[in-house]
Amino acid sequence: MNKKILVNDIMQKKYTYYLTEPIGKNFNKEFKPELTPKQMLKMGVFGGKYMTDCKNEFPKDWFKNAKLCHKKHDPNLNYFKINASKTLKYWMEKMWIHPDDPRGWFQWYCRYYLGRRHEDDKRQIKRWKAMKRHIAQIKINCPKRLIECRKKQRQALLHWAYDSEKL
Repeated sequence: MNKKILVNDIMQKKYTYYLTEPIGKNFNKEFKPELTPKQMLKMGVFGGKYMTDCKNEFPKDWFKNAKLCHKKHDPNLNYFKINASKTLKYWMEKMWIHPDDPRGWFQWYCRYYLGRRHEDDKRQIKRWKAMKRHIAQIKINCPKRLIECRKKQRQALLHWAYDSEKL
């Protein structure tokens, strides 16, 4: 397989990576996201601002019906109509950004989903697993399937490929 991907967008110039696994397959046994990148973009994540200049890197169908806004972050585009994001600057200060994925976890996930395997996979999967604490909080504090309860936590879970509609 080993398909070569060349990235030229606002945040990366001449960055190359290789797809070594089939799309959406052969994930780490501990990594079981409930949503695909395409589903997340369609539902509404990151105020629509995320990845508006990356359409050449990812499958075109991911962007069909995606809720995007090239000009600004608009929380009304989020599924829960609430801002659950920290700034990129904040993420950089926390040292959560790997230089190969300057947009953060979701960029890593999109590339992982496509079939890239990377030195940062273990750390990112550990971070994904840590989000389960929000699931516990929703289960403790909200009636089952009442999606209006704890909308900020639910939006945050959506950003990490968890489907809180099932809770």
